[in-house]
Amino acid sequence: MNLLNSNLFLIDYMSLAPLTKSFYLLFVLFVLSCDNSIKKGKSQTQDSNIIIIYMDDLGYGDVSSYRKGKLKTPNIDKLANEGLKFINGYSSSATCTPSRYALLTGTYPWRNPRAKIITGGSLIIDTTEMTLPKLLKINGYKTGIVGKWHLGLGKDKINYNKIISPGANEIGFDYSYILADTQDRVPSVYIENGRVENLDVNDPISVNFDKNDYGLPTGLKNPELTTMKWHHGHNGSIVNGIPRIGFMKGGNKARWIDEDMADNFLNKAKKYINENKNNPFFLFYSLQQPHVPRTPNQRFVGKSGMGPRGDAIIEADWCIGELYKTLEENKLLENTLIIFSSDNGPVLNDGYFDNAVEMLGEHTPSGGLRGGKYSLFEAGTRVPFITYWKGRIKAGVSDQIISQIDLFNTVSKMIDSDFRTKDGKDLSNLILNNTGEGRNELVIEAMGRTAYRYKEWVMIPPYKGRKIAKNVQIELGNSSEYMLFDLERDPYQKDNLAKKNPEKLKFMISSFDKIKKN
Repeated sequence: MNLLNSNLFLIDYMSLAPLTKSFYLLFVLFVLSCDNSIKKGKSQTQDSNIIIIYMDDLGYGDVSSYRKGKLKTPNIDKLANEGLKFINGYSSSATCTPSRYALLTGTYPWRNPRAKIITGGSLIIDTTEMTLPKLLKINGYKTGIVGKWHLGLGKDKINYNKIISPGANEIGFDYSYILADTQDRVPSVYIENGRVENLDVNDPISVNFDKNDYGLPTGLKNPELTTMKWHHGHNGSIVNGIPRIGFMKGGNKARWIDEDMADNFLNKAKKYINENKNNPFFLFYSLQQPHVPRTPNQRFVGKSGMGPRGDAIIEADWCIGELYKTLEENKLLENTLIIFSSDNGPVLNDGYFDNAVEMLGEHTPSGGLRGGKYSLFEAGTRVPFITYWKGRIKAGVSDQIISQIDLFNTVSKMIDSDFRTKDGKDLSNLILNNTGEGRNELVIEAMGRTAYRYKEWVMIPPYKGRKIAKNVQIELGNSSEYMLFDLERDPYQKDNLAKKNPEKLKFMISSFDKIKKN
């Protein structure tokens, strides 16, 4: 909102004394200059729609246009082949909560001690903080999120039987239809604009993540009641035959059907587009696939030949195709920037026995990169990253380094706003025109640990702890020594050059420290 239209300025200017008029005009000019840092006049791209399609645990090699393999993703491939495909695109973290925080705020997650994987926790984004949806809302956009949230809700203990606040709506989204945390955590309900959908007041929801006070069946004590067996961590309340993280009572009419989740989110996203097609809009379409529990609709079961994980990816690809059709039918493709990516790298066995490892075959979710989810190695944060805009972005491939943390400043530039975060880069020329350079350096984060990439080099400092996460069988990037890799010559990080190139290592450590202290 322009500050000049606020009640603050509803005064009779002509009634003011001459000296007072002068001070008033100076005050108005000052306010205008402040307001202009966030909102300015229309630019070439200002009234264009923006959609971020964000998948969950999708690896660099899970998209067939990145690494040809057994799994086919024709609709994502269409965006990649007709848009701009980045082969050095990064999430801001190797886990979901911090990546989402960074994407929406343009701030490194390691700067916020609360930006860690959360379970039933409070909102980690301060409601006074500028966010991507808030910036777009100020500039006349309708803003919506559909899908996974996992950034916390409320303050302290959440009461799911009342309006849940603060949440997505309080940090800039006009419309929100979300999961509280993740599909594998309770409560297993959808939340629309801060209210649990279909909640029966006579069947209130109770949630506890510490102990089962309710005496209800759990995966630990009643495995015979489960349709999906837990491997590690997921042995709490059984909902729809699936044991979850945490314990839940009540809310029976509000509980989701897991196999219908993808269809439900898709329909909500399509409805949002249809209702806002006459206004510039921002949609954060946050898919739950292929995060566990993998529960593809029956239409997709067995289609991949790789078990539920592969089937879930095919299901998500279909959803993206249907969303594309909705834009096409509404003649919005020429006026919509689509950004596709994933919150972190892949993981196979992440809590349930679903044959993800056994049925993998020749498919490589990491694309051959080292590590995976939770890891400081490349597969933890290097993910598919695609920008598509029909008639605006020319088809191409870029090897420039780009991070999801850059989307904030890039979009701000596109809408002609001067607001910038210190951690992000304005890469609008790169995204729109495939011109100019990407970023030279980037801090990578995984489970509170950080590493540093500079051009083709990446440095991982020493960290104590297990080298391999036992349950998920992923290399974490922990070592007693510094690790230094030349990704241009050694993309799979096999040759540690730290001892062979001490001068480069010294430079990397020094540059890394400067960013961390800034």
